[in-house]
Amino acid sequence: MSDQQATTSRTGDDAPGPDPRRWRILGVTLVIGFMALLDVTIVNVAIPSMRVGLHTSTSTVQWVVSGYALTFGLTLVTGGRLGDAYGRRRMMLIGLVGFVVTSAAVGLAPGAAWVIAARLLQGAAAGLLTPQNTGLIQQLFRGPERGRAFGLFGLTVSISSGLGPVIGGLIISTAGEANGWRYLFLVNVPIGLVAMVFVARLVPGRSHEEGEQEGAPATGRTQLDLAGALLLGGGVLCLLFPLVSIESGARWPLVLLIGAPLFLWGFVRWERRVRRRGQPPLLDVSLLRQTAGYANGLAVGALYFLGFTGIFLVLSVYFQDGLGLSPLRAGLLLTPFAVGSAFTAPLAGRLVSRIHRLITVLALSVMMTGVLLAALLVPGHAGPGLWVVAVPTLLLAGLGGGGVVSPNITLTLAEVPNRMAGAAGGALQTGQRIGSSIGAALLMTVYGVVSSAGPETALRAALFTSLGVLGLAMAMAVRSLVREGRPDPGRD
Repeated sequence: MSDQQATTSRTGDDAPGPDPRRWRILGVTLVIGFMALLDVTIVNVAIPSMRVGLHTSTSTVQWVVSGYALTFGLTLVTGGRLGDAYGRRRMMLIGLVGFVVTSAAVGLAPGAAWVIAARLLQGAAAGLLTPQNTGLIQQLFRGPERGRAFGLFGLTVSISSGLGPVIGGLIISTAGEANGWRYLFLVNVPIGLVAMVFVARLVPGRSHEEGEQEGAPATGRTQLDLAGALLLGGGVLCLLFPLVSIESGARWPLVLLIGAPLFLWGFVRWERRVRRRGQPPLLDVSLLRQTAGYANGLAVGALYFLGFTGIFLVLSVYFQDGLGLSPLRAGLLLTPFAVGSAFTAPLAGRLVSRIHRLITVLALSVMMTGVLLAALLVPGHAGPGLWVVAVPTLLLAGLGGGGVVSPNITLTLAEVPNRMAGAAGGALQTGQRIGSSIGAALLMTVYGVVSSAGPETALRAALFTSLGVLGLAMAMAVRSLVREGRPDPGRD
């Protein structure tokens, strides 16, 4: 059985031959994905200049960072399901319009309240855009090609995370401290406008196969599970809002954590009820039990981002507040991670169809080694000595990190049918967003609590905490490797 036949038999999609424009379509969507994901990290180095330019407090400005992550995570699954139901081109165009308008609104905002409101809406628009990437890859690619496509997507995730502080610091240094932060958002406007043209010309509309949703009415109109969206949104909100509030200094929202399991339990019950009625669910929760590797892949992805995302934040704070480096120099010191990821992410995408989950285990081992060396060597060094120890250790960590994201996405979504690809990919990325928020809050809390003993001790404690979480991700990856047994040669 060929790779394409094997994929078709598992997904149940009798798709015709591959779209000859698929790689050009992927290139356009990855540019859009890079733009949306970059805005998660690009503002990390801009907090001091935004505080001065907006004449407000650090806790208020922190909502510019946290608010985006909050609404981004809230809309991912619903955005993916809308793409499944109504076509990915339509949702990408709607999301791009929203992203461009809100980016301009942030850049031109007269005060902090307007900036925060526009950032919340910008995050929601990004949540509509991002899951269309994974949905399109599932739709357009088969066999080993799908692994290579997800490898490029993993490259986009890694580079956007690693280069965000560098690009942010460079723009602020060029445009000035007072208003340079505005250009971090205004630069999205011309990029987004050009992207709209290419999306309209290249990205396929809703195909006949996409329209045949399980439980869809005979008229061809696809119902959206609004109740499911509200229940899932409530659960994600109860998780993310307290976490981003901690970063802003508030403690009372922690009581909302009680509501998270209640909302999520209600969501699972409701989705099962929707399925029994023969209607299309927001997310087919049977994927967690019946789809090989999906539940374990969600756990690996969430734990990896929980352990990995906060590393950039604590290192940026340590370099700037602990060592007095400029935003640009701090960003440049973090660049080796992005360089390492850029090298291994496409390579991992090519290898995943051959060695499967083993590549995730090996990549996590390399990354944890790099983080361990950074925790042991970076604290206590300054000047040229800091570059000597930080560059190779972060490069090693990046070489490992680049081999985690794309194989995990490929393997997690390998058995997911195309009719649910966007929602399933959105759920995977929601787990990553929740993991990122928890990880940032956890590592910054550890750093803050231990900072009384000195910045070097605080950094070391935060990095060892990160290693503990990455160790849990490793345990889940090893579990999946053991359960995988002898891989099917036709698995994509």
